Amino acid sequence: MTTIHIKGLQVDDGRQTLLQALDLTLLPGSALTLIGESGSGKSLLAHALMGTLPAPLRGRGEMVMGGLCHSLADPQALRTLWGRELAMLPQEPVLALDPTMGLLPQVEEGWLAGGKEARSRARASLARLGLAGRERHFPHQLSGGMAQRAAFAAATLGQARLLIADEPTKGLDSRASVRLQELLLGYLAEGRHLLTITHDLSLARALGGWVLVIKGGEIVEQGPAEQVLQTPSHAYSRALLAAEPSAWPEAVHPPTGDWLLRGEGLAMGYGEQTLFEGLDLPLARGERLAIMAPSGAGKSTLGNVLLGLQRPLRGRVLRQTGIAPHRWQKLYQDPVQAFASRVRLATQFDDLLRLHRLPRQPLTDYLARLGLDESLLSRLPSQVSGGELQRLSLIRALLLRPVLLFADESSSRLDPLSQQQTIACLLEELGEIGCALLLVTHDEVLAGKVAGRCLLLGSGEEGAAKAALEPARVSRAG
Repeated sequence: MTTIHIKGLQVDDGRQTLLQALDLTLLPGSALTLIGESGSGKSLLAHALMGTLPAPLRGRGEMVMGGLCHSLADPQALRTLWGRELAMLPQEPVLALDPTMGLLPQVEEGWLAGGKEARSRARASLARLGLAGRERHFPHQLSGGMAQRAAFAAATLGQARLLIADEPTKGLDSRASVRLQELLLGYLAEGRHLLTITHDLSLARALGGWVLVIKGGEIVEQGPAEQVLQTPSHAYSRALLAAEPSAWPEAVHPPTGDWLLRGEGLAMGYGEQTLFEGLDLPLARGERLAIMAPSGAGKSTLGNVLLGLQRPLRGRVLRQTGIAPHRWQKLYQDPVQAFASRVRLATQFDDLLRLHRLPRQPLTDYLARLGLDESLLSRLPSQVSGGELQRLSLIRALLLRPVLLFADESSSRLDPLSQQQTIACLLEELGEIGCALLLVTHDEVLAGKVAGRCLLLGSGEEGAAKAALEPARVSRAG
């Protein structure tokens, strides 16, 4: 395969430039990885290459592939390249999967020749990704991590010349992340091209190749992965590496209050799969509890049960009475699902403030504290990045002064600096409100820095988990 050249790639909305003109070179068998701040335009770059930018955004520049020059200003022409030349693993896998189809038929669509070979390849791909036995499942029956792996299977089945992977390890536990790294490296070993956009610095290190650091829509540093990720020259790159959770100070846990809720003898499962059984879980006001488990082991389901969004198969949940329903809040793993897609964000926040008779100033203050420009509210949810939408979800929850916040992978779309800033703001505000936190995460280090206790669902090495999460006190269920 030949080198792919991307020249003068730029994105604007007709009024302002959102992504400055970039020149990229992708070598066959060598990774090109983009890291940088949330909202800096990394995902816009991916959509510009695929011809999937939402209106009124538009791309400019050209892509030279296989000796042919393709205009990035012609999205219809770019879409003719899908499958054999271009494929994308999007940041929001739940939007990439057809909710009306089972996994097997939509994955096999990636093999354009169709027939029995397509079905055989699709089954094998799902099995390699740990999804054997789920071929008939619909997307709504999958965890976020499972949906990510299913979308990966669909994107890679056609063996496109260039695979664009946007946050491919988001929502995956450590074992699944390693498995996905191996698959991406295998894709490169076949001499194909890989463009990865990620906040996962461990993934960037594993892929090697060439790394670009983006801030404010511009490249501030680039070079070999080992150089940029070990001895960066730019101040922003150094700050990015220094903000990984392993470098955070130990959390100071506020004193807890009276009991807030109790789960007694909880059991939950689907079909023949048992997620948890006989689980007793007390939670006090102001307590911070991390929930960890492999993808699909029931973390989100447990949170939904505790909030009363789902009924347990057995057991009961007792909640302190006299608390308004809107003060039991959830941050969704896929924040795009939590906003009305066709309503501007400003309207949605205005409706919230009006409904609950809240002043506007706290909204303005939160936007500033979390590094968000108030002009973002003039856009539709599809016109902001996943990281920006994740922080807007947090702001919306905090405005309601919750007594319990169930945060399902609440910082998974954030770069290390934004994650550190957001978690610090979250913990400070929860301490002031006296709100309890249930934090779902796959990051053992993050859990240890935030939580006072950690609940482990499913199987695993309990001793290793205890050591990784100290001083958290580890419980096991299931």
